[in-house]
Amino acid sequence: MTANLLDHDLEGLAAFCERHGEKRFRAIQLFRWIHQKGATDFDQMSDLAKSLREKLKTTAHIKGLPVISQQESLDGTIKWLFDVGAGNAVEAVFIPEEDRGTLCISSQAGCAVGCRFCSTGHQGFSRNLTSGEIVAQLWFAEHFLRRHLVRDERIISNVVMMGMGEPLQNYGSLIPALRTMLDDHAYGLSRRRVTVSTSGVVPMMDRLALDCPVALAVSLHAPGDALRDHLVPLNRKYPIAELLDACNRYLEHAPRDFITFEYCMLDGVNDQPEQARELVQLMQKHRGGQGVWCKFNLIPFNPFPASGLLCSPPTRVAAFGKILSDAGIVTTVRKTRGDDIAAACGQLAGDVRDRTGVGRRIARQRTVMLQPHKAVAVVAKEI
Repeated sequence: MTANLLDHDLEGLAAFCERHGEKRFRAIQLFRWIHQKGATDFDQMSDLAKSLREKLKTTAHIKGLPVISQQESLDGTIKWLFDVGAGNAVEAVFIPEEDRGTLCISSQAGCAVGCRFCSTGHQGFSRNLTSGEIVAQLWFAEHFLRRHLVRDERIISNVVMMGMGEPLQNYGSLIPALRTMLDDHAYGLSRRRVTVSTSGVVPMMDRLALDCPVALAVSLHAPGDALRDHLVPLNRKYPIAELLDACNRYLEHAPRDFITFEYCMLDGVNDQPEQARELVQLMQKHRGGQGVWCKFNLIPFNPFPASGLLCSPPTRVAAFGKILSDAGIVTTVRKTRGDDIAAACGQLAGDVRDRTGVGRRIARQRTVMLQPHKAVAVVAKEI
């Protein structure tokens, strides 16, 4: 079986070349052809020796993910559905803006975390993606957009690991993929412009800080453990105090001097003024009374039928954000993009075979949470 060269970061490609009697500079040339030029045919690689090109034809290939569908929103957002085999598919989303082009990438087919407000979690979990499958989403999108827009310069300036899956539960594949994104011989993205979003896998946050520190976004969604246990079940393993301590440790290595906390606004669940004040106290409690250096991103919930949840009214979102802002916390409200093609935050679902039963478990536990104390009562019954 030949090797798919998309699976290798530069070090991996150098090792591949060495095994075939080639020097490291050949790996750099090959890496540039693959990622900077989007080449798939070794005969295109004119600065490689003919003998190497012939050798590569029998030992390697460059193959992305098959595209099942492409949808374009009225606001210019593009969503692709990629086939990852065995009846599973993952989604990636490109969000164009005046000053940047952001690609949202998936790391798993499905997700095992099972956050109550996330369509991916309700689909269940099938498997981790390989490094090549993660990178292939960027590789395809970047070169498709260059052809589509007839431009030679880089189109995608930002990558967010916020698609399907929990990136830090696929750590072995994530790190080589991140290194490829950052490498100047590939996409040359800034560490500040590559963001890993996590629901709070504390040990892996500590490893990421040492192995490949990039911008970090943490899915918080609640000011206290009782409610967050229900909204983000991983909180039962890594409660808020441990999570915030890990955030402070991460800041010692991070390319930015703040952590972004994502907070999905759920009507009557986590959007009350007293809960905003609890968040302020929570942030001030840590880091020796100075508070976690952070930014809050309030995310209007994008409803889907299985959730049993509703989005907070805009006036309540604004009032919630004002309490945080008045306390000196930088707070933004995420602009909804691509909701007409189900490409907005929390809507990615793809097509996943639930081999762990998490989707059925969520369905059994699902309740319409009209008030925070009702959600806590449900958690007590489940335990």
